Amino acid sequence: MKVQLIRNATININVNNKNILVDPMLGSKGVLGPFPWTDDTRANPLTELPFTEAELNALIHKTDAVLLTHLHPDHWDPTAQTLLPKDMLIYCQNEDIEPIKTLGFHNVIGITDSTIFEGIHIHRTVAIHGEGEIGHLMGNASGFVLSHNQEIVYLMGDTIWCKEVKQAIDHYQPTGIVINGGAAKFAIGEHVTMNSTDIKTLLDYYPIKQVAIVHLEAISPLQENRNMLKAYFEEHNLSSRVIIPNDADIFTV
Repeated sequence: MKVQLIRNATININVNNKNILVDPMLGSKGVLGPFPWTDDTRANPLTELPFTEAELNALIHKTDAVLLTHLHPDHWDPTAQTLLPKDMLIYCQNEDIEPIKTLGFHNVIGITDSTIFEGIHIHRTVAIHGEGEIGHLMGNASGFVLSHNQEIVYLMGDTIWCKEVKQAIDHYQPTGIVINGGAAKFAIGEHVTMNSTDIKTLLDYYPIKQVAIVHLEAISPLQENRNMLKAYFEEHNLSSRVIIPNDADIFTV
């Protein structure tokens, strides 16, 4: 499947000639302000979108559906809520249906286990967005597996390495994986997205040819940047198995 990284966890994935926009954070640099549960006072997002206004409008115009893993503002921000047409087809976890509808969207479908969109099978998976107190504060999140013909792509969502991720890999046997990395960490507890050690554990466990790592450098809680990850995987002779795209890059998973 062809994927374009937009910024953070926002990607456009093309499958069966349909464009699915995942976790849109479309606002300008700094518009969200500082995030809670951290002493970092930088305003989020830390980076600008890699598109002009015209290019962003074109992206929205060609979007056939939106897929939301959860409603944190770096995955579903007020700008996206304003720019996306209110009749846009939105898939989400069940607990997010009503908050999205409250914003005026009226074509919202919750996924309990799986659904089919234009011949594309979409399966929901469990994402563990941290453990202990910080995991409770983060709330529920999901991942999704998109399958069409022989392509099976696992969008992990905001999760750490855990038995639920291992079970999803065992069950779906993905041909491609998109990992939300960056080792996001707050003042409470441990990391709440995959860190480099988690990703190495995944690669050691599952003999997939390549994974793509997104969710990097755009928000203040992220502890690992692209250069750090590149150095880590080079040190462990895993560089050939990871794609670390820049914003606006197009790649295949």
